[in-house]
Amino acid sequence: MRAERLNEMEQYILGKETVSLEDLCDQFDISMNTVRRDISELLDRGNIRKVYGGVSSTLINRPVGFSVRKQKNSEAKHVIGQLASKLVSDGSSIFLDSGSTTPTILRHLNEKNGVTVVTHSLTALYEASTLPNLNLIALGGVYNVSTSSFAGISTMEALSKMSIQTIFISATGVTVENGLTNSTYLEAEIKRSVVQRGSRVVLMADQSKFGKSAVISFCPFEHLYAIVTDKMPTKPFLDAIERYGIRLICPGHEGGAKDSVFPL
Repeated sequence: MRAERLNEMEQYILGKETVSLEDLCDQFDISMNTVRRDISELLDRGNIRKVYGGVSSTLINRPVGFSVRKQKNSEAKHVIGQLASKLVSDGSSIFLDSGSTTPTILRHLNEKNGVTVVTHSLTALYEASTLPNLNLIALGGVYNVSTSSFAGISTMEALSKMSIQTIFISATGVTVENGLTNSTYLEAEIKRSVVQRGSRVVLMADQSKFGKSAVISFCPFEHLYAIVTDKMPTKPFLDAIERYGIRLICPGHEGGAKDSVFPL
């Protein structure tokens, strides 16, 4: 029982990145003394560290497991998925990468007809397989449990033979200077390969990714066709979005020069 709680607590902290001790008490319905005992044991695992008033993940600059990424900012990701689905028209082809945000678009495509989904994400493949109205193309490769996806030379070879209309991509970090970045080499190479083949590259990312940069750049900011996010970006990003003519889609951005929903 306690071992299960410890594992759940560790996953919760890693997903949130920084958590107060009071939050842990409320989340797991335990006393402060119990939280302190649990934290003392979790510290020995090396994935979290003490900060003032709470604990923080030590994995921010390392690849984080898919299960952790999927839980993080889940509400924002679902909002993004719903907004992004409006960019998909009947009979079109789309690519979904291995991020935890991109598969959220699928549940909103149940009324689309003749859409072809190309992906190397196991999560996206499973969710797409439950929708009989979608055509599904699975890319090959070696399965990576940490990203819940298939990657390798065969993946990129398969991509090189395809023409895909709209590419939905995620990122570990997004800055104007470094563009879209990732912390896993093979995943970054697949992302780089697919964005170079398409002019309609759509970033799906919540605001926690903006202003951060991982070690591998795979797409310049100015190459983006559209950005779908959960909140209005800060002024430096808005200036760059206007400068490069990027479409911005987010809640509360319903009109003006950059329409929040635009035709394909």
